[in-house]
Amino acid sequence: MKIDGTHYRSIWREADGTVKIIDQRWLPHELRIVSLCSRKDFADAIRDMWVRGAPLIGATAAYGVAVQMAEDPSDASLSETYEVLHETRPTAINLRWALDEMTRLLKPLSPADRAEAAFRRAAEICDEDVEINRRIGVNGLALIREIAARKGGGRVNVLTHCNAGWLATVDWGTATSPIYHAVEEGIDIHVFVDETRPRNQGAQLTAWEMLNHGVSHDLIVDNAGGHLMQHGEVDLVIVGTDRTTAQGDVCNKIGTYLKALAAHDNGVPFYVALPSPTIDWTVWDGVTEIPIEERAQAEVTHVQGRMPDGAIRQVLISPQGTPARNPAFDVTPARLVTGLITERGVSPATAEGLAAMFPEHARAAG
Repeated sequence: MKIDGTHYRSIWREADGTVKIIDQRWLPHELRIVSLCSRKDFADAIRDMWVRGAPLIGATAAYGVAVQMAEDPSDASLSETYEVLHETRPTAINLRWALDEMTRLLKPLSPADRAEAAFRRAAEICDEDVEINRRIGVNGLALIREIAARKGGGRVNVLTHCNAGWLATVDWGTATSPIYHAVEEGIDIHVFVDETRPRNQGAQLTAWEMLNHGVSHDLIVDNAGGHLMQHGEVDLVIVGTDRTTAQGDVCNKIGTYLKALAAHDNGVPFYVALPSPTIDWTVWDGVTEIPIEERAQAEVTHVQGRMPDGAIRQVLISPQGTPARNPAFDVTPARLVTGLITERGVSPATAEGLAAMFPEHARAAG
């Protein structure tokens, strides 16, 4: 997508071989582009959320393996790199998927051949992610068209949660891809952007994306969504996912479950934009089987913003010494999900629907 008229991806490799990312910790106040030059850089970028979003985490990990293979292509280095990167964030399945992809490719190769092959596969993973998300957008666009037609061409109001935009992927985004396609088609669309505490990824990232792309939007506090649904102001909800089980349970940013409950109570369609690498075919019950990352208390007790003097700082918003809990994700049971927007089409959030959409993976999972 574009920033001030210039096309960017969220991660890319320069002609000189340097891997660069948009350091998302400073958005929306400052656009910082940084180079990742070592395995530690990649681990820090994933763990400390310089990059975030399941697809982008996977792409970053793939390039992290490639950079390490250029430094030390030994078996021990490959194995250690898998472990170092895998432990950075436990919930998003794309991280493990990308590391498995790289390991399967590289392990049979001689050490001398590993770096080149690793960089090639990392670039392919990025390109594949862009195409997957483009197709999710095309399939999700059909849902938006139907609503627009039903409303006689009137405005379609979409509610989002967290950031499942191009900044969470390599390009296009997952939940935002149908929105961007609708804008390009000329559909009158408006987005209600959940702020998404505690890190405010909706307020800081999704709103920044909407603003830069010229999409009509309003920033709302997390608890306003149910009220808007009660008063008929939301036509559909589209969210992303960090891991989806074989039966359609969806693990996403904390607060997604509450939006699904409100949508269900008010008869508002609740869709999940689902790239196939985000399906964990080894997991069935999301509530009991998916590990939920607990992040630092400071993300709850402090907020970051621009001060009157222009400096970007963190400020304490709770009483000094008050402890905080910070589960980063929750699980929305499949029964609350209207459908899964995948690169192959829109699937029911059921084991049967996913198996029919992705029979090759379902068979492999048994």
